[in-house]
Amino acid sequence: MVAQDVRPGLPLAEKLGRVFISVAGGLARRLRSRCGASSPSLTFPCSPSRLEDVFSDVVEEQVTYVNAPLFAEQRGLEIDLTSDPESPTYPDYVRVCGAMADGTQVAVAGTLFGRNQLPRLTEADGFEIDLAASGYLLFFVYADRPGVVGAVGAALGEARVNIAGAQVSRADEGGEALMAVTVDTPVGPELLEEIAGRIGARAARAADLTTL
Repeated sequence: MVAQDVRPGLPLAEKLGRVFISVAGGLARRLRSRCGASSPSLTFPCSPSRLEDVFSDVVEEQVTYVNAPLFAEQRGLEIDLTSDPESPTYPDYVRVCGAMADGTQVAVAGTLFGRNQLPRLTEADGFEIDLAASGYLLFFVYADRPGVVGAVGAALGEARVNIAGAQVSRADEGGEALMAVTVDTPVGPELLEEIAGRIGARAARAADLTTL
């Protein structure tokens, strides 16, 4: 039984776990979870007991908050949890940063927004975004240049996939950019690979948040 005051944070933790696995392309060797909370709503959701949200898509066994720490131990996964109640950006947020086997770092973050405390994504693969954590999401990382947004839209249109929303984030002009797209229907690996080829994407990932 989950206490009433922490329930708003559970969907955010679940969705961040799925987005992390999608963006990272697999499990990390080390996870660091940082919470900024003005209420108890995120204290339990971002704790190691919520690791089932990270493992559920990559293991065949049923994962629960009871056996998730065991999965972590068996896979040599190190977990750190820190609290940052003085966060100047969001009063309620969770940030998960993972170190992959090849040494690369992957980070995703989210917050609870509005009176209804709806989950929103605020970071994906190190890029700042502001996107509802819902539906079918696509993430493309590519070299920033003109025409990419149109190329992605054209490819999805040809496949009769409707775009519900899209956002581009970049750190520097001409550097790497991330395009996050929300679509109405699932996009399979073949279409994802085709779009990645058209735009020369370094990474192309899909996350299904409709079942959470």
